[in-house]
Amino acid sequence: MKSKKDDNQDGPDITVSAKEVFGLNVDWKVPAFSRRDPHVPEIDSTYRFNEEATRAILAGFMHNRKVLVQGFHGTGKSTHIEQVAAQLNWQCVRVNLDSHVTRVDLIGRDAIILQEGKQVTAFQEGIIPWSIQRPVALVFDEYDAARPDVMFVIQRVLEAQGRLTLLDQNRIITPHPYFRIFATTNTVGLGDTSGLYHGTQPINQGQMDRWNIIATLNYLPDAEEIAIVLVKSPTCNNTKGKALIKSMVAMANLTREGFKNGDISVVMSPRTVITWAENARIFDNVESAFRMTFLNKCDETEKPVIAEYYQRCFNVELLSEMA
Repeated sequence: MKSKKDDNQDGPDITVSAKEVFGLNVDWKVPAFSRRDPHVPEIDSTYRFNEEATRAILAGFMHNRKVLVQGFHGTGKSTHIEQVAAQLNWQCVRVNLDSHVTRVDLIGRDAIILQEGKQVTAFQEGIIPWSIQRPVALVFDEYDAARPDVMFVIQRVLEAQGRLTLLDQNRIITPHPYFRIFATTNTVGLGDTSGLYHGTQPINQGQMDRWNIIATLNYLPDAEEIAIVLVKSPTCNNTKGKALIKSMVAMANLTREGFKNGDISVVMSPRTVITWAENARIFDNVESAFRMTFLNKCDETEKPVIAEYYQRCFNVELLSEMA
């Protein structure tokens, strides 16, 4: 249910009910936009919102809080932010902070352009100056994998007022009142001790302090994960299919426990389970789909352990079938 607020198209002009749109047990009226923009993500009608993460993200949109979402891979951290933005018709831009993203990519650079038929040098804004001047939710993916020089650029917009100084332009940009900033990370700024997330690094704790809200989005209770996989694999929404998905989720949980105990070095994420179910439909064979989805990327020395997990869940000797 949406109620009219004002006609200012440079910012939110309606509000939406957090209870009705997101299923939260709160009476929040969240600012939103009545019109869609090309930068607004598409709505996934099958998406299921996690209550804690949704509260944190909505608080970011409502109160201009800087929100970092932390959790294991494949749990839908970035998608969660995007789907909240989609329901609010809020523009959203994702930037993956891999090692190739540089300070220049974020800030901008001088470039030669054609102007009135002549080549001239002009400053081309990077993604941060472009976003900060608009009602945009800027999402930094893989925040703990960014280069140090990139992290210090981001730190500027994490300050209380968030003003961005472009030294080359002798220019200071004040953020748009409805500019919002989010980030996702596999670690919580202390580095990776598990060996699962190579390329991540400890984050300057002075910078971590600038994030107002830290939310955690990890693996869901079995019933919720089963429901999500069934929504993504509607052909399994029958008695036989539900039993199959239940066994798949049980298998995933065994890999997660095995990882925590140091028995294996990889885990099955919810994304992996969804892919496994989709591949099982394509190949019409659960075991073949499992090998191509997960087993083939595991270390040879760990395959017997994973085969034991599989036998517990499906009563099938997986490695003997492979021989």
